[in-house]
Parts: sequence; C-alpha cells; structure tokens
Amino acid sequence: MELVCPAGTPVALRAAVQAGAGAVYCGFRDGTNARNFPGLNFSVAEMAEGVRFAHAHGARVLVAINTFARVGEVDLWLGAVDAAAACGADAIIASDVAVLDHVASNHPEVNLHLSVQAAAATPEAIGFYAKTFGVRRVVLPRVLSVQEIAALNRNVDVETEAFVFGGLCVMIEGRCHLSSYATGRSPNLNGVCSPPEAVSYDEDRHGVAARLSGFTIDRYAQGEPTGYPTLCKGRFRAGDKTGYLFEDPVSLNAGSLIAGLKAAGVTALKIEGRQRGKAYVGEVVRAFRRALDAVEMGSDAVEIDRILAGQSEGGRQTTGAYKKTWR
Repeated sequence: MELVCPAGTPVALRAAVQAGAGAVYCGFRDGTNARNFPGLNFSVAEMAEGVRFAHAHGARVLVAINTFARVGEVDLWLGAVDAAAACGADAIIASDVAVLDHVASNHPEVNLHLSVQAAAATPEAIGFYAKTFGVRRVVLPRVLSVQEIAALNRNVDVETEAFVFGGLCVMIEGRCHLSSYATGRSPNLNGVCSPPEAVSYDEDRHGVAARLSGFTIDRYAQGEPTGYPTLCKGRFRAGDKTGYLFEDPVSLNAGSLIAGLKAAGVTALKIEGRQRGKAYVGEVVRAFRRALDAVEMGSDAVEIDRILAGQSEGGRQTTGAYKKTWR
C-alpha cells in the first residue's frame, strides 16, 4: 500500500519524503485547495521544486485542487490544474466536475484522484466518476466501516485510499454548512472553515472565551489549555447540559487497522494534517512507515497507538467509523 502524507509547506514536503512517504499531497497558495490558511501551501515555483525533490527520492506528488469552483471564477481552478501539470505532478485530487473534466480533456498524462470532498461511497457513484472522467483512485469518505470498504472494493475497478490518522470532520464529507453560517466562508468553496481573521480570544474574570465571528465556540477556565475555535468541535449548552454537540476534539488513528484495510483491498493510506509543522509530519510519517512495513512483511503491527498518543488532538484517539457500532 502507498503511504500518502501531508505537506502544507515545502519544508514539510521534504520532511515527509525523508521520513518515508510514498507520496505527498499539497496545494497551491489560494482557495483551490481545502487548506487555504495563511502561511501554508505552495507557489508554482515551490511546487515545481517540490516535485523535483520528491521524484529524486522516489516519492510521488499529488496536488489537491479539491474545492468547488465559484461562479465566475472557474479559470482560477483550471489554471491551477494547468500549473500542476506543468510542474510534473503525478496526480491531481479533485471533486468539482469542471476541474475533473479539464484534467481528463487536457492532461490525460496526469492521474486523476477523486477527492474525499466528492463523498463518493457507492459503486454507482464511483463508477460514474471512473467512466466519465477516467478517475483512477477514490479517497473514501470517513463514514465507512472496514467491512463496508471491503464490499465496496469488490464492486469497483479503481484504487481506493483511506484516511488513517489526523483530524476528523463532521460525518458528511464535502457538505459543511456550519462554517458558512458563522463566517460566510466554507472549506468546500473557500478552502477554509475557521479563517484566522474571524477568530478572537476574549478574557474576563471567568477565563477565556474562544469566538468565531463573534459566536462563542468554547470557554476555558483560567489556566486551561485553549484550543482553536472550530464550530463542529465547540462546546455548547443544550437543555441543561454542556458538551460537544457535533463532534469531540479527537484524532482518528487507524494504525491498528492497517492489516484489515489491506485485506479489504485498500490501495493507499492517507495521513491528514497539511496545517501541521515539519516535526509533526516527520514523527507521524515515520511511525506509519514503520507500521506499514511491518504489516507488508507479515509481522505484527507496532504499537502505533502508543507512539502517536502525544500527536492526537486533545490527547484522545478513535478508530472513527472503521469500527462503528452505530448507523
């Protein structure tokens, strides 16, 4: 299986490749990718250099152009595709049908991967994208159990890629309206769900209130570690209870399920975290490289849960939907 690793910056790309990534995924410094935060992403020249570095070390580069093109601005997305192809990208990760069509029609030499933002989770949906645009790989939504992935793989003729580590989103991939409601921007259209300019921390005698566009997302007592205000992971009061109504601040860690995902026919394992620094990327990639190599050689999986406990959001880990007991 290919180990697909995050690269939010050129230095993170080099760290991922040197730690054992089989492929890195990254994006340009604009709203065409779903991690459009200040200080992240690549210029065209940095992307070209990143591709040269990765190829020299035997790794591939997958360029995410996976937000949905806005009306009247489609050329920004199509231009990003042309630039990625000119840089020598091995694949483009996309979800917008205009972007998919542009790649298929103008850059047949570049592999086309269907982004998780397309939320394709049935043989019929995946078959449509494969037949219409020649999609070679599908990044699976994080809503499927291992058994469901195995059944899906038996009925599709494309590669599948599954997330194994990092942050989780609300369980409806590609259709987040929470941040749009609060800030007027969204990860699907603008590449960002909680833009820094909308974030504020207000301190009073009770502690610190973390706010997004004036909405209080969480409150912290004096001395309590303060998190970044993301709407889906905020603490809210409903009835007489206060808690995480949408989603707990917890990281996915499917390191213990690598063998099961391999048996289910998964082609690639994906680590989330393009917003993370080079130290985080290096440590997580090295841990998964070691675990994946052990599984590929038929050995017992290493204790990856323990190794990566310190890199998990809120110090907590979950196997998410892979072992879901709910429907």
